[in-house]
Amino acid sequence: MSQTSSSTLAHIRTAGLVLFLIGFAVFIVALTLAHYEISDATFTALDERGTVQDGHRDALYNELRGLSGERFDSVLAFLAQVDGALDRTEATIGYGIGDYYRGEYKTAIAHAAAQGLLPSNVTLFFWLSLGLMIIGGLAAFLPRLGLESPGIKNDGTFFSGIQTKGFAGMALGGVLIGFYVLLYFYPAYITNWIRLADPVSELLRNQPADRWFFYGLLYTIAVLVMGVRMAMQYRHSRYQLVRTGSVMFFQLGFAFLIPAIMVLLNKPNLAYDLKNAWPLDYSLFYDYRIEGYTGSGVLGWLMLVWGVALAFLVVPLFAFFFGKRWYCSWVCGCGGLAETLGDPFRHLSDKRVKAWHAERWIVHGVLVFAVVMTGIVLYSFFTGEQGAVLGAEPWKWRQWYGFGIGSIFAGVVGTGFYPLMGNRVWCRFGCPLAAILGLVQRFKSRFRITTNGGQCISCGNCSTYCEMGIDVRWYAQRGQDVVRASCVGCGICSQVCPRGVLRLEQGDATRRMDEVSFVDLAKGKVEIG
Repeated sequence: MSQTSSSTLAHIRTAGLVLFLIGFAVFIVALTLAHYEISDATFTALDERGTVQDGHRDALYNELRGLSGERFDSVLAFLAQVDGALDRTEATIGYGIGDYYRGEYKTAIAHAAAQGLLPSNVTLFFWLSLGLMIIGGLAAFLPRLGLESPGIKNDGTFFSGIQTKGFAGMALGGVLIGFYVLLYFYPAYITNWIRLADPVSELLRNQPADRWFFYGLLYTIAVLVMGVRMAMQYRHSRYQLVRTGSVMFFQLGFAFLIPAIMVLLNKPNLAYDLKNAWPLDYSLFYDYRIEGYTGSGVLGWLMLVWGVALAFLVVPLFAFFFGKRWYCSWVCGCGGLAETLGDPFRHLSDKRVKAWHAERWIVHGVLVFAVVMTGIVLYSFFTGEQGAVLGAEPWKWRQWYGFGIGSIFAGVVGTGFYPLMGNRVWCRFGCPLAAILGLVQRFKSRFRITTNGGQCISCGNCSTYCEMGIDVRWYAQRGQDVVRASCVGCGICSQVCPRGVLRLEQGDATRRMDEVSFVDLAKGKVEIG
């Protein structure tokens, strides 16, 4: 490539980074670009959203009307007054609304009462923030085609503050953790961010965005944009290209578009991620989910049957033939985010034996918790018994699991700790489905990574970049197959091996990846990075 062409690509990359930073700055400032007033339009918007329960509606609206005519320039001041209105509503109706409904009400009220620069120009600010971040990210990654050779390069990784638990990495982790805390527990305070997703939500669902649509949009954007980066970096490997394309496809189609289409078809009870298997989808057997499925006709029943079949038939059967990689590295949304957004941090996973011991105890402990909680929920559903089971009411078990595992572990820790503990913290230590898949893989699966110890030069690349904390070099030096339950078959260890020591194998097949057609790949035959 000529010097002029290289210089042009370098300028494109720099411009992309600048655009991304401008978009991110607008995204942060967007939180302040609105004021709040209660008016008749506020109540109309609340009724259209249908957020407020009928039993709370009249009392809450009466309290909110007392705030009419006041302008609040700060969301903090406005929500303080809304909190007071909710307190008085509870006194009027004689019982507590509950933390969940309280949070949903505050978010909906702030969304409906917002006025000013951003609410009046949502589409413009969508493009100035998320749009510029998308364009900037793509512009920063695409020049890799001409500027960098494919694959991982040990030429600065350990000198990057973001990638070595330095100050920048800790700061990024703090930002991610703070975002998840706000999203899960204080969504009313980020109403302007949620509103940025309104143009896409109106297009796909014909209604304003809520926090989960906003999160799904961000999640999908991250997987798609960082998936482009992943494809650029590993473009020499057909296996990595197909694997990356797979997680991008399943996130966009199954996790984002299909649920939105269900809402557009007026079937909100069916707006769920069809690839999310129990117990990762821990709410599959909750009463409202079962009632939503069974009350939605043939389609609802089909989705319920699919959910059960996926968990108890498809997952273990595919794990037998293909190992846990078919789900964790090709389908799962958590794995998709880890493989794309989290790829720069994969080398931060702890390879020590004591980390492995802790991992086994913790992840299987979460699995036991999920099974017990689900059993109690199903017992309550089929018997109608709402009393204490094993020391607590069924709803309490659900609340504990949802808060501790579904929110704190899977979200705050699982993603927020990428720059601190690597990109697969949740998959290693917390995912109950990964625990089930790992047990099948360890004892019954035909998948393994074979090694040729005679060719190993002990460079350690394989261990360094194993996102699951496996000391692959230990196996390679001894010529032992890697059959660890935690291995997700991402194939990066084979990508960074300079001697071709490591091979991803299926059954008795022995051909190399460059000799395998896409049809063979789809049939589950051998792949090699």
